[in-house]
Amino acid sequence: MEPLRARRTLDRPTTPTRPSDTTPSSTAATQYPPDPYSAKVPLTNRPRKPSLSDRTGSPDGKRARRDAPASLWSRVGGGLDVVQPGENRVLAGLILLGSVVRLWKIGRPSSVVFDEVHFGGYIQSRFFMDVHPPLAKLLITLVAFVSGFKGGSFDFKDIGREYGPENVPYIAMRLLPATLGLALIPLAYLTLRALQLRPATALLGSLFIMFENGLITQSRFILLDSPLIFFTALSVFFWVGFSNENDVPRDRGGRVGPFSRRWWVWLTLTGLALGAVVSCKWVGLFTIATVGVYTIVQLWNLLGDLRVPIPLLARHFLARAVCLIAVPVVFYISMFAIHFAVLSNSGEGDGFMSSEFQHTLRGHGMEDTFADVMVGSRVTIRHVHTQGGYLHSHPSTYPGGSKQQQITLYPHRDDNNVWLVLNATADTAAIPDPEHHAPPAPVPDHTTLVFHHPSTHKKLHSHDIRAPITEVDYQNEVSGYGFEGFEGDANDHWVLEIDQAESESRVAKKQLETLRTKFRLRHLLTGCYLFSHKVKLPDWGFEQQEVTCNKNPSRENALWYVETNTHPMLPADAKKVNYRRPSFLAKFLELQAVMWQTNQGLTDRHAYDSRPHSWPLLLRGINFWVKDHRQIYLIGNPFVWALSTIAVLSYVAIRGLLILRAQRGYKDFANSQVVFYERVATFLFSGWFLHYFPFFLMGRQLFLHHYFPALYFALLLVATSFDLATARLKPRLRLYVTGVLVFAAVGAWWYLSPLAYAGVWTRSQCESAKKLGRNWDFSCADFHEKASRSASGFRGTRADPSKFRRRLTTFASTEIRLLPSSRRRHDYRHVQRRRHFACSRCPAWSSWLRAGRKGASFGRRRSSSSSAGREARRSGVGR
Repeated sequence: MEPLRARRTLDRPTTPTRPSDTTPSSTAATQYPPDPYSAKVPLTNRPRKPSLSDRTGSPDGKRARRDAPASLWSRVGGGLDVVQPGENRVLAGLILLGSVVRLWKIGRPSSVVFDEVHFGGYIQSRFFMDVHPPLAKLLITLVAFVSGFKGGSFDFKDIGREYGPENVPYIAMRLLPATLGLALIPLAYLTLRALQLRPATALLGSLFIMFENGLITQSRFILLDSPLIFFTALSVFFWVGFSNENDVPRDRGGRVGPFSRRWWVWLTLTGLALGAVVSCKWVGLFTIATVGVYTIVQLWNLLGDLRVPIPLLARHFLARAVCLIAVPVVFYISMFAIHFAVLSNSGEGDGFMSSEFQHTLRGHGMEDTFADVMVGSRVTIRHVHTQGGYLHSHPSTYPGGSKQQQITLYPHRDDNNVWLVLNATADTAAIPDPEHHAPPAPVPDHTTLVFHHPSTHKKLHSHDIRAPITEVDYQNEVSGYGFEGFEGDANDHWVLEIDQAESESRVAKKQLETLRTKFRLRHLLTGCYLFSHKVKLPDWGFEQQEVTCNKNPSRENALWYVETNTHPMLPADAKKVNYRRPSFLAKFLELQAVMWQTNQGLTDRHAYDSRPHSWPLLLRGINFWVKDHRQIYLIGNPFVWALSTIAVLSYVAIRGLLILRAQRGYKDFANSQVVFYERVATFLFSGWFLHYFPFFLMGRQLFLHHYFPALYFALLLVATSFDLATARLKPRLRLYVTGVLVFAAVGAWWYLSPLAYAGVWTRSQCESAKKLGRNWDFSCADFHEKASRSASGFRGTRADPSKFRRRLTTFASTEIRLLPSSRRRHDYRHVQRRRHFACSRCPAWSSWLRAGRKGASFGRRRSSSSSAGREARRSGVGR
């Protein structure tokens, strides 16, 4: 126990700074830089690796000659000066190989796949509602526009609908996410090198990303996740580069270090990338959180450095605030400015927005309407809260309850939305026909009204019968009751109650005005209020929104207003009103609120949704497309996925062990290697954690592809773990281990490639693959049963046997005509008799096939090469 006790200390070990290049194993205590511009908290506090020449026989073991010309990566900075010129060939090879893997037969299938159904709105410039920001869709729309696609009648709505007949440039549109998926590979390599990991480690990490089946499948179609993952990776790359620049002491000329030009470039690019990632999906907020946490750590450590004056600390804070907060916000808002400019026409998404917003769209504007609502006015009444549907009625009746005419909320303009306003206390006998308009008289607050429906001659009615869907004691049915010429009864009477707080003008708070007055309608006999909420009627109600009479309503769901108002007895020069045109900022904020509400409302189950706890274990995928005995099923590479999960769990275990050992007084953190790996791995684990665990708080639909940004961090963590595990191995042995891991990843990729490339499998191959995952729910019944009818998914489908035989016969007939007549007759008859490849059993025919067109002798006679060549030239073979 004595030696073990001697290794402990009661004093806390100090964290060393980056050792010098000549002392990579230095364990000296922290030395603050003399220049206060230099930051204390580098992201990568590891000694730089020797150059390639140092590992291959440099006599003195020093770095490359200082007088050598600076490479491109050295001029770029950001820690990329460790990238040697020879690694450019590695990057080129990764790009070439990745192009094959990502772009192979990208036009297959030639029909709409999964979420490609969401991309028709931009092409046609019609407003639509989507829960995601617009950048990724705008980029894909730009590609389609440049490719000459103007929209036409193709609406992208049906999975499996063929692109071909409509001349949709779907291959060009798919090339954008595929190219971004391809760019992810060299980007991962450069990020790992900027983190000061070995070239073999960076190569391994990038190859894992290259052969990850899930990332491949997701990047081959017109989907949002490939741009999202690319901009996530780009943000990480720029942030690592900025952190490295921030770690370099500032020189006298200000060329390097904090507030140098390179420092500003890396910081600004980080902000732009963060703006781009959050403009693709709100999941990008997790990337902003990752960078934000480490920004706070940097500033906190600067605050604790007494050598950094307060003005300099303020400059650091303001620089990060501008580049990491203001720049992403401006970028994000500018994407919505483009979004509004492109979607300028009325479309299917109008009903989600307020009336003021809809009024800004072409084809949905409204003419000026009379301001004062009079007795006898024909009006349309809109609900304030639930996306502004119209109070509506139609001839259909409720199947239960009173079986009277339905009253609903309908989102579109229609003649059945029109109501005639009558005064219930007036002498209705003086108006024998309600269609005759009463003299114009204003409608003050607390007036008892009757609402007559001219299209069906019914009146707005309520009684003590439960609502059709919300069958609770405080919800009464609202119906249309009466017939032509019927004066009605007391259940048709509604008291107008103007909401003083919501109504806009002084006049609108006293009497009913179009657009300006917000009011409630209280049923005179039962005391309940006209009410609507986000509950849809079933098919018998045409899936329109339920309208009830609620005795205890929420304030916002009982508010209404008049949108249009006509009265034939009002003079033409009477006061008119219209919607106020909202500002860009008002439209932007409204759309953000609607996106949030719609996103939160996606709680229905989907056939292929999954929960976050299943993602690291790859328990379930997503079925994208099934047709013609082929299938596209989003599933990850099980080998790569397993390594990523093991790396995350290993980090947690090792980090916990280091904390326990530090508590017991061990000096693990006095080792520069431990400090380096701990910092890099903690950064990557934090990125994985912040991109994964927030999904546990969400109740909406979730899918496997939501894990992909976290998976990217996990794969970088795999590379870091590999670098640590092989740190003591010889370079050649490390390359052998790298090759084994890559071989296993490629094998798993190839095994499941038919599901990514829509290849043809056999049923037995499918069933064998399903054994890798118990819950993988792709159907093997969709594949052919016999092996002769299928081929490898990556290589494509083998030609049809009958077509193959016909082509062989044509080829053979053509070649036989070039043979001497003595052999031509025998071989031609033989081909005609057999007409398939089995004719190769004939000795003469098989030897001719083996010889090809090089003039080999036929039959059993053999000759020298020279005689064979002369005979071939005489007979014309080989011309």
